[in-house]
Amino acid sequence: MLSVQNMRLQTLADGHMLVDNLSFTVNPGDKVAIIGHEGTGKSTLLKWLENPDSIPYAEGSGHVVKNGRCGYLEQDIRARWGACTPLEFFTRLKPDGPIEPHHYAWLDRLSRTLRQVGFPEERYDETRCLSDYSGGEIVKFGLVKILLSEPEILLLDEPTNDLDFATILFLEQFIADAKQTVLFISHDERLLSHTATGIIHLRRVHQKTRAESAFLKVDYATYRDLTLSHYEKTRRQALKERAEHKQKRVKFQRIYERTKHLQNQAVRNPTAGRLLKKKMKSLKSQSRRFDKTAEAFTPIPEPDMAIDLHFSKETALPRGKRVCTIDWPTLSINGQHLSGPIQLEIKGAEKIGIIGSNGVGKTTLLKQLVNTLKKDPSLVVGWMPQDYGSLENADSALSFLLPCPDRLQEAKVRKMMGAMQFERSEMTAPTHQLSGGQKCKLYLLKMVLDGCNVLILDEPTRNLSPLSAPRVHDLLADFAGCIVAVTHDRTFLEAVFDTILLLDTDGLHTVS
Repeated sequence: MLSVQNMRLQTLADGHMLVDNLSFTVNPGDKVAIIGHEGTGKSTLLKWLENPDSIPYAEGSGHVVKNGRCGYLEQDIRARWGACTPLEFFTRLKPDGPIEPHHYAWLDRLSRTLRQVGFPEERYDETRCLSDYSGGEIVKFGLVKILLSEPEILLLDEPTNDLDFATILFLEQFIADAKQTVLFISHDERLLSHTATGIIHLRRVHQKTRAESAFLKVDYATYRDLTLSHYEKTRRQALKERAEHKQKRVKFQRIYERTKHLQNQAVRNPTAGRLLKKKMKSLKSQSRRFDKTAEAFTPIPEPDMAIDLHFSKETALPRGKRVCTIDWPTLSINGQHLSGPIQLEIKGAEKIGIIGSNGVGKTTLLKQLVNTLKKDPSLVVGWMPQDYGSLENADSALSFLLPCPDRLQEAKVRKMMGAMQFERSEMTAPTHQLSGGQKCKLYLLKMVLDGCNVLILDEPTRNLSPLSAPRVHDLLADFAGCIVAVTHDRTFLEAVFDTILLLDTDGLHTVS
């Protein structure tokens, strides 16, 4: 059981409230999804619940009761543990910490647990660093570590990131069947729909100046319908109040102007003048009551808008244009054969989605494809890596988008960032302080600014909230250039791609 009362989370740098007055209780067997747009504090909330000392950039308060041990799956295991071997990862609490004796005892169950999450035995090598494994394999290691600890409370931050279909289905079943209390963050709408029995919704309202939270014990589809229904009902009520007030105000203004005119004409009739003066006093009181009534209006609800971005039509590629033809005898990394032969023809305006098991070489394929495409001067290639690596070289989000300062261009870029819900402080903040979803938005924005006509994307929706994802789907579905993306996001595949290819050890194959 996990109980939270009057929880508040606030950033130390600028004092922004991330979570305000959040209370909830979840019991064993409950599966509660935390949703909200990028930068609303979802990951910070999970980190604070697991260990308040793990978030030096924010402070929290509130009463928390945890009955049992917590198992925490962090969002970016590679960033902290990349230089460690799997054995060090399983037996330590921190990368530079000592081996924990009770963790070492877990190793008796390691082989069985690796099989449980679908990790191929031949891929496991205790001497390799985690950074040498694929993103999906690293997530599986994180799940294994949690399963070995046998916790009563599971805190999962984007558990489906980089997982292949088989492991996503395993994870869905695992969460659905779990006897433990489960709190999780996920961009995967199917996972949310199939597993969540409760929803915590974090929002920033009033132009992101105020934190707002809600907790409801319903499934995701019901919550989404209730939220939409409540939004529409509240909006209708708010607009009706304003329309009725405006109509009454117009009628009142006519009476007021007429009375004022008659008062000006009554200078020679003292009796009429006194009556009109008394009436004017009454009308002025009524005007003040009108103003007070306006202050009590139902606030017009703010829609959940997170993406306001469009590619220029100039990025269009002719459908018949041959963008690239690939005929590689093998796909390998560091001398290790992954797949092959690889044969692929890409044409203009084509949208190709690539799926495959973890470790089969999907990211390697995309990296080699980018290098090939960049040799063609007629193509402007946008590349979104899985780990958002290019951001490490930028001092801030703004400098990533605008490496060479230009005052006129900066004003345009700031306006576009604002339309994607970046606050002014986030525009100039160090990029490592941004959430994964905000980093994804930066890459999309840079591709628009650069006028890219070919997009190569490695798990682009992995950190987007389910509230932002549909608008990203629309953005990419409407893109008139060429897209090649690795993804295991089922909703994204159905919404955007014309062709789906499976990469296995024998090469690429069309999936019907």
